[in-house]
Parts: sequence; structure tokens; C-alpha cells
Amino acid sequence: MKKVLLGMLFVGVASLANAQKSEISEAKKAWNLLSITSGKTLADNLKALNDGLGHTDKAIANEKSKDLPDAWSYRALFASRIALVDSVDLNNAKANQKIAEEAITKAKALDTKGAEKDNIQTASVNVENALRNRAIYAFNKKNFEGALEAFNEITTKNPNDTTMYVNAGVTAKELQNYPEVVRNFKKAIDLNYKDSKVLYSEIVNITFDKIKDSVGGLAILKEASAKFPDDSYFIGMETDLYIKKGDIEKSQEMLTKLIAKDPKNAIYQYLMGDTYYKQALAIQTKRNALDVKKTKEFNELGAKMTKLIDQSVPYYKAALDLDPKNVNALENLKIIYLFKDDKVNYEAINKKLAELKP
Repeated sequence: MKKVLLGMLFVGVASLANAQKSEISEAKKAWNLLSITSGKTLADNLKALNDGLGHTDKAIANEKSKDLPDAWSYRALFASRIALVDSVDLNNAKANQKIAEEAITKAKALDTKGAEKDNIQTASVNVENALRNRAIYAFNKKNFEGALEAFNEITTKNPNDTTMYVNAGVTAKELQNYPEVVRNFKKAIDLNYKDSKVLYSEIVNITFDKIKDSVGGLAILKEASAKFPDDSYFIGMETDLYIKKGDIEKSQEMLTKLIAKDPKNAIYQYLMGDTYYKQALAIQTKRNALDVKKTKEFNELGAKMTKLIDQSVPYYKAALDLDPKNVNALENLKIIYLFKDDKVNYEAINKKLAELKP
């Protein structure tokens, strides 16, 4: 009798184990049938996905099948797909993303033979796409807080995704969260984002104008100038900064060294001319604001302004000798010759500008 009972017990255990393994089989069957439901409504798709996920719930709840890698890989597939397709219930999408991530981790640990590699990869891609879709959907709906949260989550999971850092920075700008703009754009630059020059321009302006950090702004500006030594924008910004601070000497010292190092660089010649020309413009503004009765002061300022303009001209001409298509130098010389009533040079410059127009 004992032998008979023991045999019956073994049969019972085997049946239970097979029952739990059949849950995995049902999950696989449900996954393979998803293509049939793909043309149906979102509700139909979600029901099919939740039914499949339910089979994995039972499989991982049983001692005999809880450590089978396919139980977890299919769980990851169903949950990640729900996270991806559920555009109605954000909380449900997030909850299933968490389930999927836990299942991916578990499947990777159990899948020592690599049999579930493709399923794990598919689930991982689903999670990434779910986050991207959520972020873009939130941004388009002007839910910038939700979008930034999603973009930051993406970059945390994939710290080499430069595009997502840029998206996060753009979203942070909408929120006027300027430190987050700088952090994300700077990270994209560090990862060699193709339009780093544009990002540098953004974070330099934000650091100076919004964060009001002149020390940090100058450091970023110098970094940008070093990375793009042939770009007039950053060198021009740096010289402008010194000019605004009244440190013309520092600006001209910097450009003098650059010209000595590369005398055939038209940009450096142009910018050196600008250090004089912009001083002249500042004096002109001051002069125009004077009381008309202050004739002596008016004339003194006029003499200073003219001297500075005269000092700028040789550098602008040098820039044009090196680069005849330097429109900025031509435009400034045009204004200067108009101011000096030099009709001959004015017409010559005007002709060159006309020739450059498409």
C-alpha cells in the first residue's frame, strides 16, 4: 500500500510541474498569436498581452518553474510590449515597464546558455522605445515635466545616447531649468555630438544671461574657442566679453598672440579691428546722449571715436586681403566710409558686397 501511495504522490508532483511548464507553453503560444490581434483595437491588444502576462505570473509563482529562463524572458516580452503600446494609461505603462525591467534582469541571470538572448533583446528594445515614445508624446502635449523625466531616464539607462541628451536639454529649456539645460547639452558635447558648436553657443549664452555665472561662462567659452579655433563666433564672444568688462587690453592681448601665431587668419584680423570699432560705437552712443550744449565734450568724444575708427580700418583691410568674401569686414568698412564721407571707397565696398549677393 505504501508503494502505491508513493507512486501516486510522484505522479501528482510531476503533473503539477508539467502544469506550471504548460503555463510557459501557453505564454509562448499567446506571444506567437499576437500578430493575429495586431490589427484589432488597443483594448483587444492589451487583453491579449495581459492574458499572456498572466501565464507567466503563474509560471514564476511555482517552485518548479520559477527559475526557468523562458518564464522570465516571455514575462519581459509581454510586460515590455504593454509598456510600449498602452498610450491611454500612463501609470499602467510605467508599472509594466518596471515588471519588464525586473524580468529582463532575472532572465539574463538565468539564461546561462543564451537560448533566450533574442527575446531579452526584444524586450529591452521595447522598454527603450516605450520610454522614447512616452517622452516625445509628453513633449508634444507640452507636459515638459513628464518629458524631461522620461528623457533623463533614457540617458540614465543609455548614457551614450547623444540625441536624448539634446532632447532633455531642449525640454529643460522649456521649463527654464537652465542648470539642466547646461548639464545635458554639455554631456552631448562630451560625447561628440555632431552639432556641438550650436550647443556650446546655447550653454555659453545661458550661463552668462540666465544663470548669471560669468566665471563659469568664460570657462565654457574658452573651452568652445579651443575646440573650434577657426570659428569667429566664440573668439568674437570672448573679445566682446573683455570689451564689455572694459578690459580692451586683455582682448587685444589675446588677439595679438593669435595673430602672431597665425598671421594669415582673416578672422583674427577682423576681430582685432572689431576691438577698436566697438569702442568707437560705444563712444558714439555716449556722444549721442549728450546735451547739445556740451559742445566741447561732444567734439572731444568725436575725436576719440574717429581715432578708434581709423585704428580699426587696417585690420579690416587685412582681413579682406586674406578673405575677400569676409562680409562682416565689408559691412563695417561700408559704414566707416559712409561716416567719413569717403564716397570713392564707399562705392568700391558697396560694389564688392553686391557681387557677393546670390
